[in-house]
Amino acid sequence: MFYVDYLYLLIVLPCAIWAIITQARVSSVFNKYSKVITRAGITGYDSARMVLDANGLYNVNIERVSGHLSDHYDPRANVIRLSDSVYSSSSSAAIGVAAHEAGHAVQHACGYFPVKLRMAIIPVTNFCSKWSMLLILIGVLFLYVSQFAFWIMIVGVAFFATSTLFQLITLPVEFNASARAMQSLRGARIFSEQELDGAKSVLRAAAMTYVAALAVSMATLLRYLLIIMSANNRRRK
Repeated sequence: MFYVDYLYLLIVLPCAIWAIITQARVSSVFNKYSKVITRAGITGYDSARMVLDANGLYNVNIERVSGHLSDHYDPRANVIRLSDSVYSSSSSAAIGVAAHEAGHAVQHACGYFPVKLRMAIIPVTNFCSKWSMLLILIGVLFLYVSQFAFWIMIVGVAFFATSTLFQLITLPVEFNASARAMQSLRGARIFSEQELDGAKSVLRAAAMTYVAALAVSMATLLRYLLIIMSANNRRRK
């Protein structure tokens, strides 16, 4: 006898497949617009510096790191780290990614509320994520042995919900960083519409990965809630 998890197949799996597709699309779009070189020869480093200086963030440093699309802003060190494929590249893709990371630095500097909220719940999210699956597993295994196991499972699902909340808060953070980046790039008036369209396409593709991640998390949470409801109905019979 084989157990078939229909809830996973119907709810979670489609979202997981979509997430894989969005990840693949990021690489595809990035590679496409990596071939569109800016006329002014502006590099990823230059575009990040441009956004930072336009917002008075002269104290934020920019470093080069190894890897592909490993770009990020580190608020603790107050530094933007750009990957090899972005730092010295003069492509539309590079200026978009670099400017986006600079947008995150601007968010931190101006106290953008979703960023402050996300930073505040990181310790809680990390703790809950560490224990959620174990608690859910214990609850499922001992559900019909001990009534206490049912409540352990509920706590596990509540812990998992914190990661869903984190993904939800991440969406406005990422979209806003891209909006700030594009506003600064347009304000510079040194890029053509084709160059800006390429940068925007890369950022849009990257943003969809966060939407897909949220969809997977919400679908998984829904699956757990349906399991709890089913278990509760059986427990009462």
